[in-house]
Amino acid sequence: MKRRNVIGYLALAPFLLGTRQILACPKMDTSVPPRLQYSVNAYSFNSLLKSGEMTFFDMMEFAAQIGLDAVDLTGYYFPSYPEIPTNNELFLLKRKALELGLNISWTGIRNDFVNPDADARKTDRDLVRKWLNVSSKLGASVMRVFAGKHSYDGFSKSDVKEWLVADFKTCAGYGEGQGVIVGLQNHNEFLINSDEIIEVLEKVDSEWFGLILDIGSLQTEDPYDEIEKLAPYANYWFIKEHVYPNGIKTPVNMEKVATIIRNQGYQGYVSFESLSDADPKLIVTSMLNSFRTEYEKR
Repeated sequence: MKRRNVIGYLALAPFLLGTRQILACPKMDTSVPPRLQYSVNAYSFNSLLKSGEMTFFDMMEFAAQIGLDAVDLTGYYFPSYPEIPTNNELFLLKRKALELGLNISWTGIRNDFVNPDADARKTDRDLVRKWLNVSSKLGASVMRVFAGKHSYDGFSKSDVKEWLVADFKTCAGYGEGQGVIVGLQNHNEFLINSDEIIEVLEKVDSEWFGLILDIGSLQTEDPYDEIEKLAPYANYWFIKEHVYPNGIKTPVNMEKVATIIRNQGYQGYVSFESLSDADPKLIVTSMLNSFRTEYEKR
């Protein structure tokens, strides 16, 4: 029996060694060109989703029609929010995405970790934990969170950053348990510039906590400089039709954004989000075509 066990192990050894090598060496072939996938954020259809004129199913069909790869299903457009949806509701969406050849790449919630009230922050951490489970059931790789915008009178910005880092570390642990990255969307609220955002990312220091780089929420003198600084940290990109140098609404220079992403060698999702009052389908389609044209230039 012992001899047979030894022979069996020797026969399997090359395969076991190969498995270990695969698990231990997840490096990508640098000769493979960067690969992007394209998505659309539900907020583009904010008024239509809130009024009931559009559903997530309609949004998916639009995404498939224009050649997108995925959709972002923001949590607060589910009727039950902040309570989690039923499994049946989630699985119908998941099935619809499969039928259309789409991924559900992203979900997002509202939270406010700038709030000095520790109990309120705990409530929001619990909300993150619950919706990470929703994200996992949908097959989403990333769930968006915010820093927050609550008044913190009586506390310094350093105090608030300590709360943020502690809360984000806890949420990253929840994300690891569900296999979903917790993605901080810079949202022109508490964390205004790239240095502050990077400081928090590096202090959290978790591979389950990352950055959703929102190009329209860097309202500094040179948003493109800020975008370029944040590019190495981005797990996900939000492309909007406007940027705001010194707070002034300005049409996005798609060539600059596409060049930054291409030069960074980023691989992953680029999602389009319209904040305008015009037809969001036309705007999203235009942004997609414009970005692709610029990105594919050589």
